Amino acid sequence: MSHFTEGTLSADKAQRALWSALRSGELRDGQFVSMSQLVGILDCPIAAIREAVKQASALGLVSTLPKRGVKVMEARPETIRECLDFRMVLDQEGARRRIAGSSISELKALRKQHDEMRLAARSGAGNNLSPKAVEVDLTLHNFLAEGLNNPQLAAAYDANRMRIAIIQNVRPFIQDRIVSAMKEHLSIIDALESRDVEAAVQAIRYHCEQTLRWWGVA
Repeated sequence: MSHFTEGTLSADKAQRALWSALRSGELRDGQFVSMSQLVGILDCPIAAIREAVKQASALGLVSTLPKRGVKVMEARPETIRECLDFRMVLDQEGARRRIAGSSISELKALRKQHDEMRLAARSGAGNNLSPKAVEVDLTLHNFLAEGLNNPQLAAAYDANRMRIAIIQNVRPFIQDRIVSAMKEHLSIIDALESRDVEAAVQAIRYHCEQTLRWWGVA
């Protein structure tokens, strides 16, 4: 294997490891870590980690402090509002394109997942539904993002999804919010199934507004 290929594989592994640490909350918002600490956390060579940090910095996920280390994005109110507004706009356009197209067959499965999660949360089943609720929540947002059918928009959406993941680690789903969030998603699904563009756009806006309210930054 060539040195170039080895370096590329190391860089890819470091990026995946950094993304995973940010998404899981192993690296939390506002946290400061030195490069040597990142080597231990990510279990990757420092050169590969530097490249991953450079990519994360370009996406606004972290900032680098020369000769000191790396600071994870802070979940400030203005950042939260910007990230959710960004997602709302792309979700709305994704809905428009899904409705204009012909493929909405996935909605039946999405409805089933959301209904099951809503009922589980309403009945108080399980003490820690938050991680599973996040997964279900993402299924609809992924469906809308894929509806954009544009690699550049998809890349921007993915980067913003990472920012929201960092935010969600400090503002996790609570039981009552899971119930209302699933209901909001079901309203979006209703509008998509009815191919009602205006209803879908409004339902997505309402979901964004309610999320901001629950997160205390409306």
